Amino acid sequence: MAKDPVCGMEVDEKTAKHKTVHMGKTYYFCAAGCKEAFEKNPHKYVKM
Repeated sequence: MAKDPVCGMEVDEKTAKHKTVHMGKTYYFCAAGCKEAFEKNPHKYVKM
């Protein structure tokens, strides 16, 4: 299971409908809204 970086919900990587790649890492999301929020400002959600 992966953790949605926006809302913190657990997401199954095998069945996730919403995902994106940022700096070579795949992130999984529970819903389109979380994916959109992440893509608008990924640095807000990714710990460097």
